[in-house]
Amino acid sequence: MQPNIPNTLTWARIVLIPLFVGVFYLPASWLGLADKNLWACVMFVLAAVTDWFDGYLARKLGQTSAFGAFLDPVADKLMVGAALVMLVELGRVDALIAFVIIGREITISALREWMAQVGASRSVAVSFIGKLKTTAQMIAIPVLLYDGTLLGFHVRQTGTVLIWVAAVLTLWSMGYYLKRAAVALSEVEKS
Repeated sequence: MQPNIPNTLTWARIVLIPLFVGVFYLPASWLGLADKNLWACVMFVLAAVTDWFDGYLARKLGQTSAFGAFLDPVADKLMVGAALVMLVELGRVDALIAFVIIGREITISALREWMAQVGASRSVAVSFIGKLKTTAQMIAIPVLLYDGTLLGFHVRQTGTVLIWVAAVLTLWSMGYYLKRAAVALSEVEKS
């Protein structure tokens, strides 16, 4: 595997995960909660931006690779999973929401791997509903990490609404993918 810019950005995203989680474990005498929230939010947003940027650069520079295609979604799932676990720990997200989102990611990853093995991976390609779910999630998580006042109002309620929207879209997209996979599998069995 030859290093390239997109894969380096993906690795940087993975390295940011313990840093944004670790911020919350610093002693209060080093960093107050508001500063911890701000730093964790900034690092999460930076990681999310590198997620978009690494894909863009891979296509633009012709540096797409099988390893990058594998590592990118793994980094995304680790980043979101770590953030959700921290938000549950901080009392900002209900454990049920975290379970739904993380459980869906594990289920759909396994489904995609299985569908690839039976030659039907196109049936579970990323859909619009999946992208909508990701958008809601990637706005809600940094808002909940920040958990402060912005433009005169506290943002936690907005983040809470968005994470519930993300959870509903998560279940909807999982149902969509499972239905498409079932149709594709019945076609594979017939042939």
